[in-house]
Amino acid sequence: MAETPNLLPQLPAIAWPDPSRLDPVLGLALVMLLAVVVASTLQHLLRLPRLVGYMLVGALASPLGFNLIDRADLDGWKPVIDLAIAALVFELGSRLRPRWLIDNPWFAASCVLEGLCAALAVGFALVALGAPPPSAVLAAVVAGSTSPIISMASVHELRPRGQVGERLLTMCAINSVLTMLALKLWPLLAIAGETRAAGDAPTWIAGALVVVCGSFLLGLAAGWLLDRGGRLSDHRATMPVLQIALVLLAATLASTWGLSPLMTLLVAGMTARARMQHRLTVEPYLGSAGAALTVLLFISLGMLFRLDNVQQVWPWALALIGARLLGKGVGVALLARPSGLSWRQALGLALALQPMSSLAVLLVADTFGWATQLPGVDVALMQALLVATTLMQLTGPLWQQLALQRIAGESEPEVRHAARGV
Repeated sequence: MAETPNLLPQLPAIAWPDPSRLDPVLGLALVMLLAVVVASTLQHLLRLPRLVGYMLVGALASPLGFNLIDRADLDGWKPVIDLAIAALVFELGSRLRPRWLIDNPWFAASCVLEGLCAALAVGFALVALGAPPPSAVLAAVVAGSTSPIISMASVHELRPRGQVGERLLTMCAINSVLTMLALKLWPLLAIAGETRAAGDAPTWIAGALVVVCGSFLLGLAAGWLLDRGGRLSDHRATMPVLQIALVLLAATLASTWGLSPLMTLLVAGMTARARMQHRLTVEPYLGSAGAALTVLLFISLGMLFRLDNVQQVWPWALALIGARLLGKGVGVALLARPSGLSWRQALGLALALQPMSSLAVLLVADTFGWATQLPGVDVALMQALLVATTLMQLTGPLWQQLALQRIAGESEPEVRHAARGV
């Protein structure tokens, strides 16, 4: 019997994408979509901050989880991520009130004391556990800072109204700048026991002074230019464009000239606020586009989480977290009453300061080139620092929600729910 010919057209075989080899752009777009859904679900069901959901999805999509996206794929997104960081730091600078530090010297002293106490506690704890003293000092310097990025984003979400929220922003700005300066001087400490230290000391000190003065002057110029640009173009819709342009310009010039983008943007924000007053409108998240930038930023932070060799370094990591908590608590409590805080507010402020600064850690361990950039750093202790930072960043928004909303009572749940509908 003759075989009946198949007259139906042959359909091409469907090539399903391999989840382990996703296109970087497609993969990141899918991860962003999943992050928004997961963060909203966790916030609705468990009242968790959305930032936790974003970072958790980023961690699960990274090699730490299901390896959907390689960390190297973030390199192409770095300019966008840098813009999100720069916008938050600039807004942080615009919220600072330097006059407050003059009017309340006890508060000014506490801004330095809390970071110093945290650094001392971490340093002593690590040395007691057998860590090399020079590397313990480096970890202590990093541990003294609080993340301005997580703090600013948490303030956006929680919208606190009170002293604890205001002091949180001021303290994290000051201790981040002090950490940056200490890291600039780290090579001088690392070679302190060598004969060439005396000859190199003036060079390192002069370099630190150049960074401070240059960053300050560049920030002043950026704030002044934003003021002048706002006067020439008084249309309200153009102000966000001017802000983004000046933020990008200031951050790029600071990086190119070897200055501190962090200090430059903080000074630029303070200068713009002082000159423009209410004409400076720093809209949270820069509108819907800024919201997308923030989601991308915290997904990226989650993808950069590292738990390498956690089985070997967990005693140092836990000691670092515990000593840091104790040190910041003592530093805040010592001057709480003279600076005008109640004990309940002091407890809330100490807990709100717990998220460790990812900016400072990336300065130390970016691309793991710290062996040449920072001589004398112990490998195991650096891994412990990265593990501790991962844990404190992931739980950081929870600390701040507990501190600002439940302990200090500055962010009421109904206010937060109304803010989500805006």
